[in-house]
Amino acid sequence: MFLSRPKVSRALSAFDHVSRCWAGIPLRNPHSPINQEPSPSPTANAHAVGRQSLSLTTWNIQASQAKPVERSELILSHILEGPKRPDIIHLQEVAPSVRQHLLSDSRVRSSFLTTDAEDDTAFKEVPFVTMTLLSNKRFGPALLTEKGGGEGKGEGRYKRDALCVSIRHPVAPALLHFFNVHLDSLDSQFRRMLQMHVLNGLLREPGCNGGLIAGDFNAIHPDDYTLVDTYGLVDAWVALHGNTIESDGGATWGVGVELKDGLKPGRLDKVVMLGLQPTEIEVLKPGLIDADTRWSDHCGLHCTFTV
Repeated sequence: MFLSRPKVSRALSAFDHVSRCWAGIPLRNPHSPINQEPSPSPTANAHAVGRQSLSLTTWNIQASQAKPVERSELILSHILEGPKRPDIIHLQEVAPSVRQHLLSDSRVRSSFLTTDAEDDTAFKEVPFVTMTLLSNKRFGPALLTEKGGGEGKGEGRYKRDALCVSIRHPVAPALLHFFNVHLDSLDSQFRRMLQMHVLNGLLREPGCNGGLIAGDFNAIHPDDYTLVDTYGLVDAWVALHGNTIESDGGATWGVGVELKDGLKPGRLDKVVMLGLQPTEIEVLKPGLIDADTRWSDHCGLHCTFTV
């Protein structure tokens, strides 16, 4: 079952331009005080937090198709060179060659912290992994806790993880969990239900004040669309654009291609929240690397939210 194994602590790394390598960064104890100065009044805190905005882009970059490095380079450029560079990037289906390419990219080295840069442990028994990048201007040791990089490996069919980055809540003495997920595929709806049950529990565990789950939910079964409401979570797309199950609105898979066997475009990828407020979300459509090869079979999502 997904996440039934013990959680595994992983490092968050920054690129050291002196040694020319990625190095783990020191993280604060999650139970230590946020600061040593008197806090403003609760009213002032609430007002300040209401103005804090973060942005996230999530994209399944499709490991199975040809030219994975070339396609990932185009996706990364689309994310970083567009008008809305995100503070957080969630990638799914990152193959070993793609991970190495991302870690060698000068834009990533200069602007982001990253998970799983220290070794290849994440690839044990699996062909691809999830990967999270955090803006080094928005996140640093003062906000990142000792739970900063963590994952739970699944024992299900695909042995996928839920990659968690935990940050200190800017006001409350609590954490926010940001989960990068790739839920089980195809006819594994029962496993996806169990996975969401576990993730919901982690967002509500003692010491956590919510957070988000973003990535490939593989929501292909009608029951998949009820899971978010079942657990009282907020689907950013539904909150901002309404429930679009019966139309192609918000679809992130099968967009702009001819589908066979009665398949239709689907909203497989999502950004789901607890205790956060979505303010904007849009679909990022992939381009073509050549006449026959798209960057990915998935679109990306870019979401802005307030803490």
